[in-house]
Amino acid sequence: MTTRRLNETKWKKVYTFLKLMPGIYTGDEQKTRQFVEAVYWIMRTGAQWRDLPSEFGKWNSVYNRYADWSDKGVWQKMLDHFIDDPDMEWLLLDSTVVRAHPCAAGAPKKNGGQPAQGLGFSRGGFSTKIHVTVDALGNPIRFILTGGQASDSVQAIPLLEWFEFGGVIADRGYDVDKILEFIQENEAQCVIPAKKNRIVPRETDWYTYKERNLVERFINKIKQYRRIFTRFEKYASRYLAFLCFAASLIWLT
Repeated sequence: MTTRRLNETKWKKVYTFLKLMPGIYTGDEQKTRQFVEAVYWIMRTGAQWRDLPSEFGKWNSVYNRYADWSDKGVWQKMLDHFIDDPDMEWLLLDSTVVRAHPCAAGAPKKNGGQPAQGLGFSRGGFSTKIHVTVDALGNPIRFILTGGQASDSVQAIPLLEWFEFGGVIADRGYDVDKILEFIQENEAQCVIPAKKNRIVPRETDWYTYKERNLVERFINKIKQYRRIFTRFEKYASRYLAFLCFAASLIWLT
């Protein structure tokens, strides 16, 4: 089980953060660690909650606590806390589609149904698209979830807004006038290849464009977590929680 547990250094940092969070109980360090490592085990293995080893406690109690923390935004705040001095010289944008298991279907219509939970249908079937922003070193700083069929370009400005950055690197799927204007308004450089159907093509700094591999490598890292590689969660907040937890651990590496 040692490969499914947090090392001591990471745990101390995580626990220090958790003690600062209002509205959650963290008084017993041992039990809190047992719970966090149970979530880590699920995230790494991709197993069903019912298959959680008994050493982590009752699976339904662990799941209910995880769901509560997810709905309260604890895991998202954990990522925000551990984002440490990001390199904003460049922001890199990309997305990836993950298949959603049938058990992710059926979100109540009163909550907006499946579209509101970032679920839809792409060419690959029932799926979710993860839109991500990473800094110039390939470290994650923002996620957005949509249905798998959603366009990359629609989420570009939400991925960038409120940040101060020197430039943006992205593939030609982001070559949209509104995005280019937004980057220009922020007095930033733009390394986005022009679409082939542009009447007036733009020059591209292909040497700098090679740095886009950093966001692709980050996506490969998070897909090592099997609970992220395939979506089982009905609610977006609970799937996003796994993403934020994995991203937090990358910042702690």
